[in-house]
Amino acid sequence: MHFKLLSNRDLKAMDALLDSYEGAKEISKQIESMRDYETRKRTASEKGYGEMLEKAEEYVNSFAKVEDFIEENGINFTKKGICTTQVSGFQGAMPTFDCIKRIAESGGLLFPTEMISVVGLTEYYIYSGDLLTTLAMAENILGASKFCSTNLLGTPLPEERFARGEKATGEKFERTDLGNGLSQIILKNMGTAFGNFGGIEVGNNNHLVYLDGVTRAAITTGANFFLNPSWSTIVAACYYAREIPNLTFKISMLLSTQNAIQFRMLLNIFKEYLRDDSTTPIYEINIGNAATPETFIQCSEEVEASGLNISIAAHIRINPDLGMANFNWTDSAFKVLDAGRNLTIKYESDGESRPYDTMEAYFLPDEERNEKADLIGNVIYHKCIRCDKDAKEIMKRGHKALYAKIAYRK
Repeated sequence: MHFKLLSNRDLKAMDALLDSYEGAKEISKQIESMRDYETRKRTASEKGYGEMLEKAEEYVNSFAKVEDFIEENGINFTKKGICTTQVSGFQGAMPTFDCIKRIAESGGLLFPTEMISVVGLTEYYIYSGDLLTTLAMAENILGASKFCSTNLLGTPLPEERFARGEKATGEKFERTDLGNGLSQIILKNMGTAFGNFGGIEVGNNNHLVYLDGVTRAAITTGANFFLNPSWSTIVAACYYAREIPNLTFKISMLLSTQNAIQFRMLLNIFKEYLRDDSTTPIYEINIGNAATPETFIQCSEEVEASGLNISIAAHIRINPDLGMANFNWTDSAFKVLDAGRNLTIKYESDGESRPYDTMEAYFLPDEERNEKADLIGNVIYHKCIRCDKDAKEIMKRGHKALYAKIAYRK
């Protein structure tokens, strides 16, 4: 007996949500139109971020280049196993800009190619120009290959957002009135005010709230890559984005994919809702911190056998409040690469426990986050330093490491 992961009612609700945005093709079209730099720059300028982008353009002109490092160190890439660089914590426009400035002033640092942000999709973040400006710096100026945004389910939103979703889907969302026209999904398990350690609790049909927030952010800013922390939202995203080729997802480490059994569970979910070209909306899986290099290698081999082109990431360093003290997966990363397997090295921390190198930085209100932009920017900067040092060591060992476009000669 085989049980379908999504019922007819589930499918009908998601189809209705897509239709409320004029369908998958229109969503895809709007995402693509907002990824153009001139469009983003014009919109950002209208919202007061024009000068920031102009300064960012100037700062990156002095960024270090991969080719110089390769030539200076006589490096040859003789081994299989490619390393992709990834840093988390780019918490909006002001902290990201602060990090860019620090890198320009220090020199020598090669910028990572994948960037992660854990900022709730508030009205301010989506519509004020903050997220759009962050994306413009990340994807257009720095040339990051991926910028991952996060929809934290417990984010307070205008009541009209929930009412619209209910009208479109025919479903109900259990929420509380916060006053001043704001409502919030009721979360019943332990966790932060913004959603149980990053949104793990997705009760009832709240996957629809998740998808609605993703859609609004995508069509408004061109954001096309989102963190996905829950089993139900993963299933829903695989179905919802089947006909939106420029909308992809990263499966969070918080899902607890700590072993090959859980990894196969994910692969079976993907198989249920593949796109017509046999690809999946899931771009990347972040393996859990408990996994050994042998487990990582096994998962890599199994995803290769599946025929799916999915990136696999591992935390190399983590925030002191995210896991065990002094967590360091560097030697494990070397083992994975030496086994000829590709690996994305992710940095939640540089391992030094700096102020705001904690989960707290992920849940600050918009105004407070901007007030602490220099502290958060300093944390991101040091994560980039740690990532760069490790990736350079990986290159010296004969493996290719991938950085952002700005890190390469034109």
